[in-house]
Amino acid sequence: MSTWKLRLTLLAVVLAAGAAGCTQTARHASGAASPSGQPPPCSANLPPAPPPLKPTTVTTIEQAYYCVFAHYYAGPVLDDRGLLAGAFAGFTQELDRLGMDQPDATMPALTGDRGTDWAAFAAVYQKVTSQLPASQAQRQALAAATLAGMIASLHDNHARWDYPAPPSGYVPGDLGIMTSPSYLLADAAPQEALPPLFVTAVEPGSPADSGGVRPGDVIVSVDGTPPFADGIISDGAMNLLYGPYPRAGRVTVRLHRPATGRTWTVTLAPVLNQAPPSPGVSPQLLHGDVAYVQLSGFFPGAADLVLQTISSLASGAKLHGLILDLRGNGGGEPAEVSRLLGAFTHGTAYTYDCDVHGSCAARYTDRSVQLLHLPLVVLTDRNCVSACEAFSGAVKDLRLGTLVGTRTAGIVSGPADGYLLDDGSALGLPAKHELSADHELINGIGVAPDYYLPLTARDLSTGHDPDITKALTLLGG
Repeated sequence: MSTWKLRLTLLAVVLAAGAAGCTQTARHASGAASPSGQPPPCSANLPPAPPPLKPTTVTTIEQAYYCVFAHYYAGPVLDDRGLLAGAFAGFTQELDRLGMDQPDATMPALTGDRGTDWAAFAAVYQKVTSQLPASQAQRQALAAATLAGMIASLHDNHARWDYPAPPSGYVPGDLGIMTSPSYLLADAAPQEALPPLFVTAVEPGSPADSGGVRPGDVIVSVDGTPPFADGIISDGAMNLLYGPYPRAGRVTVRLHRPATGRTWTVTLAPVLNQAPPSPGVSPQLLHGDVAYVQLSGFFPGAADLVLQTISSLASGAKLHGLILDLRGNGGGEPAEVSRLLGAFTHGTAYTYDCDVHGSCAARYTDRSVQLLHLPLVVLTDRNCVSACEAFSGAVKDLRLGTLVGTRTAGIVSGPADGYLLDDGSALGLPAKHELSADHELINGIGVAPDYYLPLTARDLSTGHDPDITKALTLLGG
């Protein structure tokens, strides 16, 4: 999956996670009159299909600026100077990258008054951009870097801005692999991305598949560059693995296969995958009486699909346990978490959404789901993010089952609502921050497993899965 598709996937997860909250927010966000001199407010009425894209302008940036104050978790107490410093840093970094830095590109003095500070910022931004001999693509890059810098200054892994198109001139496509660490973890929490970088899945028919790449292969270098330098993940290497690409071409990957000791180099040509998405659920019956279900995300309908799958497995055997594999699960909708947890406990508070003043509201497990009455083992890893972590944390806190694997990602600040800007782009902003069932913070920390058993590159390469082996032992299978 390409970097661009992954970014949009994460934004889609962020926006979907807060979809229920958008309805109420929309009543006062989309039709409200804007204060004097401000652009129309960002809209919570997200259209069913993406609107036509327009250039990102200083008006778009202003719209996002006031959207953060109106709808973000810390908006009521947020100091505008941090937002504008982040925006200006993004702006000047892009000027430098384009070779267009200007003597007037100096941060204005700010006072802490939101309106006055915005006016000062906008005056400098417009003065500098009006002097540039820049193309439309370069102006878009400057505006995008400015807005992205503003949102990045929140340091919130569920606050996102994405312009739903790759940069001008970029070639879409990817190599058809997933890795550990994943792109999402490396992007949102690079400090959590630990070596080695290895392949966890290969898409059938992809360039990687045709080139002989297999799960467990360790990525030694990408176009001659190691994926880690002094233990820090390389953005450049990850972008080369996932795309999109500045120009059409090939990617040279050096690999090591632990199962055989072979080290070799393969050159792959990225392609745009047009295959339909996989169903998201992979079931097996293990040892004749243990249901194994791998779930890739808490997408709409995921809970019912899992429950139907378990029912199908139970039709041919008397089940004595369930292994739910959430390794690599990209998160999704809180409603799906509530519904799937409802198969193990009814009407129980499993997470709390808290505002910046500490007032919290509980989310409860679904009462309408038939209880499974099956012992549960959940497999987790560092690529289990967001809603996956909410589910895993609830299983552990509520003692619904046992966690096996490694700590989750800690990318779970809170469900985000989606807001449309005037250029057709979208903001994802969490209005609340999340605590787990025991009121503990898992954002930035993750959920610790009951049994720590990392799945290594050698395990994948040799076809051995210690997590499943341990789960079967725990379930008596």
